[in-house]
Amino acid sequence: MSTDNKPLIAVTGATSKQGRSVAATLLQSQRFRVRAFTRRKDSPEALRLEKLGAEIAVVPLELGRKKELVAAFKGADGAFLMTPPILPPETSEAPLGRQLADAAVEAGVGHIVFSTLENVDTITGGTKYAPHFTDKARVADYIRRLPISHSFIMLAFFYTNLLEYYAPRMEGDTLLLPIYLPEDFAAPFVDPLTATGPVVLEIFSNPERYNGKTLPIVGDIISPREMVETFQRVTGLKAEYRNAFTRDGLLAYFPEFAANESFVRELLGMVEYAVEYGYFGKEHDLEWSRRLNPGTLNWEQFLRTTGWRGDKRSFAG
Repeated sequence: MSTDNKPLIAVTGATSKQGRSVAATLLQSQRFRVRAFTRRKDSPEALRLEKLGAEIAVVPLELGRKKELVAAFKGADGAFLMTPPILPPETSEAPLGRQLADAAVEAGVGHIVFSTLENVDTITGGTKYAPHFTDKARVADYIRRLPISHSFIMLAFFYTNLLEYYAPRMEGDTLLLPIYLPEDFAAPFVDPLTATGPVVLEIFSNPERYNGKTLPIVGDIISPREMVETFQRVTGLKAEYRNAFTRDGLLAYFPEFAANESFVRELLGMVEYAVEYGYFGKEHDLEWSRRLNPGTLNWEQFLRTTGWRGDKRSFAG
């Protein structure tokens, strides 16, 4: 098959964790062409994707860019859509997602995959504040009403959160790991950098099969206690769990978060929701993604693959 005959997939947020996984996996499959949307074409991740064969389109994920987005989506057979995390009290994630979807429809895209989450506001009757979840769910509801074939993915908590945002600290000879869940609560986790792409490749390879479906992506279901025990076994380092689940625990280890009360409310609301209601709705098959891709990393495999030993890491594109 000539390169020009391969289906073209537009990937928004292509240098994000999810986006770079999708773009790289599609390209490495040699079954698709990729048009990668990014804010900066000279960023390290954009240059890496270009080297893999992606066409780079400079289109920031911002409101008021619909005309540019329609032009960038033109000619695409499919589109992977995601909305970047926006710190509360800003509330532009849902309108941004609707703008992306509208632009894809107007451009004549054949099938869209949107990365969503559960509607925490509806599920909890408004008692938990997690706009990062609810806004994505509202975009998914909007997409369901559009005249376009569509699928949704729904990722578990990211392992990378513990490396990037909740970084551990040394106290004497012990690494303290502040984790945003109760010590014995088993929750779903995943590595977005390696797990997202294979699922999206499967969907774009079989869009009719997955039309209208919502597919969870899970690498492990594990408690903080088990995470710390596994970390000690893999690294040989002495480590202990610390509570970042309660307000006092969170702010004791991350006092800088206190500058944004809405952000603190969201962090607490998100994890309280997960503990009290379950991260995923009961209708989802949490083993699906691991059956599809047996190489999906569990926590131990993630530690061994990344070589993480407690250092703070950035995954900026």
